[in-house]
Amino acid sequence: MEWNDLTEGAKAVLEQTRNLKNDQIQIVEFEVGYEQRFGDEESGYTVSIQEEDYQNLKKFTQHNEYGERYHMARNKNIVKIILLENGKIPDNLSEFPVFRQYKNDYVPKEENEG
Repeated sequence: MEWNDLTEGAKAVLEQTRNLKNDQIQIVEFEVGYEQRFGDEESGYTVSIQEEDYQNLKKFTQHNEYGERYHMARNKNIVKIILLENGKIPDNLSEFPVFRQYKNDYVPKEENEG
């Protein structure tokens, strides 16, 4: 499964693993049903993570084309994705930060005049 096959909500979640990836374990947490508006009414956008996005992420984390290894766990509507280093989950997961923001780098779109 490739990046272009993902739903928009799934991309919003996975952007966190890409933006924050360094030499440490990355943990991204999200809630199925999450919705947040960024920007203003005219040029803003909404990040929405629904059941369809969860199913899409589940498929991606199992069959992605990029060689990254993930562990995904769900408890009710809260889901954690762990980007594994060396293919393993560390014993001390509580020592790693959990990221819960999605696409918070909103930049208003400039309208072309003319």
